[in-house]
Amino acid sequence: MLWGGSPRVGPAPARESGRVDVTQVVFGFVPVLAVVLTGLFAGLFLSFSMAVMPGLARVEDRAMVESMQRINSAILNPLFALVFVGAPVAVLGSAALFLAAGAHPSAVWTGVGLVALVVTVAITFTVNVPRNNALDAVRATSEAADMAAARAAFESVWVRWNHVRALMGVAALVCCVVGLSLH
Repeated sequence: MLWGGSPRVGPAPARESGRVDVTQVVFGFVPVLAVVLTGLFAGLFLSFSMAVMPGLARVEDRAMVESMQRINSAILNPLFALVFVGAPVAVLGSAALFLAAGAHPSAVWTGVGLVALVVTVAITFTVNVPRNNALDAVRATSEAADMAAARAAFESVWVRWNHVRALMGVAALVCCVVGLSLH
């Protein structure tokens, strides 16, 4: 049993031979990895909603534009890729494992979490990334009016949709935790 709840669904541990049952390790590892990566995924967007963007809202236009340009450049790194791509992949794997084990409630909850992650990725690529790219095209030598216009075209829409991404990420995390707890 996991967490003192209902009996575990899935392959039983094979310890008679003294060997590690790889299947049991995968069933134990993938759902936990899915929860951890989804938590990091949600936390990334939530941190922008709670701290980064409110902080940048308090600076003048040039500082905001240049800061976001640097953030957009810095975030493209292997750790970000691991979280951004790894969370949906791990959640998909977790849902598939739950389904294969006949743990249908866990599979459904995890599947809903996957849908929330996919929506978040879709928002990222259709709303936030195009605005990041437009902001990145602004040159540091631009006039103050150009900086103000770039900020106006970027900030309110980007922030609004980032709040949606944060909420969807948190919803995905809750769904994955419920799915794991039911298993």
